[in-house]
Amino acid sequence: MPDPRARRGVRYPVTALLAGAAATVLAGAKTLVAIGEWMADAPQHILAQLGFQTDRLTGVIRAPHAGTIRLVPLAVDGDIADTAIGRYLQERRPAPEPAASVRRAIAVDGKVPRGSRTPDQAAITLLAAMDHTGSVLAQRQVADKNNEIPAFAPLLDPLDLEHTLITADAPHTQHAHGAYLRERGAHYLAVVKKNHPGLHDRTSRLPWRDITLDHHDRTRAHHRNEIRLKTAKFDHTDYPGARQGLQVVRWRQEKTKGNLTIERVCLITSLHPGEVTGTQLAA
Repeated sequence: MPDPRARRGVRYPVTALLAGAAATVLAGAKTLVAIGEWMADAPQHILAQLGFQTDRLTGVIRAPHAGTIRLVPLAVDGDIADTAIGRYLQERRPAPEPAASVRRAIAVDGKVPRGSRTPDQAAITLLAAMDHTGSVLAQRQVADKNNEIPAFAPLLDPLDLEHTLITADAPHTQHAHGAYLRERGAHYLAVVKKNHPGLHDRTSRLPWRDITLDHHDRTRAHHRNEIRLKTAKFDHTDYPGARQGLQVVRWRQEKTKGNLTIERVCLITSLHPGEVTGTQLAA
């Protein structure tokens, strides 16, 4: 991490200050005041592990002042910090199985962090790439939800996408995104909605009633009682690398009124038939 401060008068390493702030937030702090209080109360061995240096004369590690803690996170470049943390998390992930056709699934999604909206500032929107173990591998700030599409490729550029499966919301079902992922050696599982009317029409008109079921799940989640998945070989499309069409049927029942709704979702994937099971695709 580059240090944004002037070299004169620097007492604490920037990496120690950022590591301390991260540890404080993981411990439950939600404000800069709470971060300063946590560091002031931290024992000597914790400060040493975070990277703070021992005073040569006294042999004591002094916790940073609250003003120092407040200024450094504001001065650090957020994109550089996100890239550094993402690389760190990638290095810590377990080695994938070399023979697997899809070694890792990564979800791309935009979120508005809780508490980012203030009276003087609009809410912050982040586009993030997260693997299915819960680790955020890359993250970028975007102006709003409408600006997620141009940030898709720059978000994934630092990642090793070979033999990965990328999932995203329907707005990211773009021809340019599909071509980019195939060039990087990645597969995709793309939601098809009516923002692509021709592709949606061809996918939804496949003979789904005559196709056998690949996956069936009755586990209750997000008010969904039942999920059914079917797959069909699908070469008749101009979407880059598409090899299969999918239909997911979700049965959802409200807890209070008991109203039942049935939702059908169409998807396409670049995975060839038989590369993964229906259960893996549903997951």
